[in-house]
Amino acid sequence: MTLRRAGALAWEVIALELALYRSLARWIARRPDVPAGTIAIGYAQLVGPMLWLWIFGSATEVVVVEVVLRQIDAGWAAAVRLPLLVLGIWGVLWMLGMLAAYRVRPHLLGAQSLRIRSGARTWVDVPLTALAHTRPAEHELPGLVRSVHQDDGLLLVGVSSRTNLELVLTGPTALASSKGELTADRVGLWVDDVRAAAALIAAAGVRDPAHKI
Repeated sequence: MTLRRAGALAWEVIALELALYRSLARWIARRPDVPAGTIAIGYAQLVGPMLWLWIFGSATEVVVVEVVLRQIDAGWAAAVRLPLLVLGIWGVLWMLGMLAAYRVRPHLLGAQSLRIRSGARTWVDVPLTALAHTRPAEHELPGLVRSVHQDDGLLLVGVSSRTNLELVLTGPTALASSKGELTADRVGLWVDDVRAAAALIAAAGVRDPAHKI
């Protein structure tokens, strides 16, 4: 790994960390990242239960480890207790920030485009003028941690490596995204309610508003 690549990776990790904490602050303040003039389309219901289980399990682990180490009368236990406590609290906050990012950063439907989001930093903009129609279609992204995958004209922006709504474009279209410019003629995304999301997109100006889902 080159020094430049290592630096870029380190910056991405720091940027993600800060974005998670900003999302957590927005969640606590009940201020979702939804600019005026846009309509929020949620996608957090899929990952919510799983993340809550992880958060509960991690918080329980922090408490158990802290209690056990306090009962051990040894120098090594005293030495590792504080670092493990800090690490455990950081892990819980990190997962809370991830959950918050899914909740406070929904997809955004504006007058000119649909911004598809996934978590704290992933986004793809689809101009409404490039949309032909929408259809329910499930896809799975390869791997467990990837949120964007492109293959043969199909661009997937997944949640928990899954999508359930497909946007069919009028042709290959250059799309601005957090990963740079991407070209696709179909875009898959995950939404909580496929029918409601398709209806909202159609009402905003899909070329085939009579398309039935």
